[in-house]
Amino acid sequence: MRPPFLIVSFVVLVQACGHSTSSAPPASATPQTRASGAPSWAYGFNAPAAAPVPGAAAAQPAPGGRGGAPGGGRGGAAPPADTVKRTVSGSTLTFTSSQIRDTYGPADWFPGDHPTMPPIVARGRRDAMILACSLCHYPNGKGRPENASVSGLPVSYFLQTMRDFKSDSRKSSDARKGNTNRMIAIAKAMTDEEIKASAEYFGAITWTPWIRVVERAQVPKTRIAAGLFIPLEGADAGPEPIGQRIIEVPENTEQSEVLRNPRSGFVAYVPPGSVKKGEAIATRLQCALCHGATLEGLGPVPGIAGRSPSYMVRQLYDMQSGARRGEWGALMRHVVTSMSVDEFVSVSAYVASRGSR
Repeated sequence: MRPPFLIVSFVVLVQACGHSTSSAPPASATPQTRASGAPSWAYGFNAPAAAPVPGAAAAQPAPGGRGGAPGGGRGGAAPPADTVKRTVSGSTLTFTSSQIRDTYGPADWFPGDHPTMPPIVARGRRDAMILACSLCHYPNGKGRPENASVSGLPVSYFLQTMRDFKSDSRKSSDARKGNTNRMIAIAKAMTDEEIKASAEYFGAITWTPWIRVVERAQVPKTRIAAGLFIPLEGADAGPEPIGQRIIEVPENTEQSEVLRNPRSGFVAYVPPGSVKKGEAIATRLQCALCHGATLEGLGPVPGIAGRSPSYMVRQLYDMQSGARRGEWGALMRHVVTSMSVDEFVSVSAYVASRGSR
């Protein structure tokens, strides 16, 4: 449990930013100024969810795959033998596609880039259906836009996050986001010792930027693969207006999507002028007071500089909507309660640009 003085200190900081810690929103929080609907693109969808059909079960993506079960054939047929060995630049190791996507022991291309992984991070626990942490978040904890970067987080923050998942205090505002539901199930199945081991492992890895923020009015057309935006190729390729969105795509689709190379980063396209607008918002909200002068974290408060802006937008919206109701979400809700999605976009673009590549 976090020492009481740290909690009190953070509450004081929130109050210093001009936000009450009571449950009532400020008088200025009107329906006109607050975000009016979940930004579907931040959750990995092109459009809002359709009205649910009574009695219909929600579709859940298969664990570990990109829209399909690992190794599964089409129409129930057995998959062809997977014998092709693949490699990535800078690694002396080779893996087959099945090994790269193994849900209980995915490929680790660069063992020297991180400390020795605890079993729960490297392999998960099959008997409890706990997937390896390194499958989604990578062995180096950098994660991807459709999930979360977890390296360099304060251990106390990581532990609280897992407690929030366990207690159903942290969910997604978009029920279609299957990996959030999967994370809740995994957290509930993990032991306290496994959670502590993963928190200490990822907390010991220094966060280093691997996202390039680019302001652009026209962005590549994309398809969505299990929450990740992938640029289209061939006849379907071409630019489209970015609108008021953030579109994060791999720098190299094959390296990220096929080989899952933890050294191959991402580019985040953001609306023109959003970084400067976001700086003004961050200054007004005094984000540095809690997250540190460089936004790289302060005590138990996590670093946010250089991390995925689309992840950041959905977290801000989840906090505002009440889907994320844990200790940190409740405190942050008083900061974001009157903000619009456009402001979420701008401030996330700015924060991601701090320390970006």
